[in-house]
Amino acid sequence: MLHIERKVGESIRLSDNIQVIVTKAANGTVRLAFDAPKEVKIYREEIYQRIQNGKMP
Repeated sequence: MLHIERKVGESIRLSDNIQVIVTKAANGTVRLAFDAPKEVKIYREEIYQRIQNGKMP
């Protein structure tokens, strides 16, 4: 697993067309923004697991 520290306003590039931006960090919570093409599916982990387990339509 890769660990990267970023400050608010800084970003991480996952590929040529996917960027993750830190928009807020406070009280142990981080808010992220994702800039990606509409065809790229982005899920929170718990939602992704439900989909994988067949528990979401």
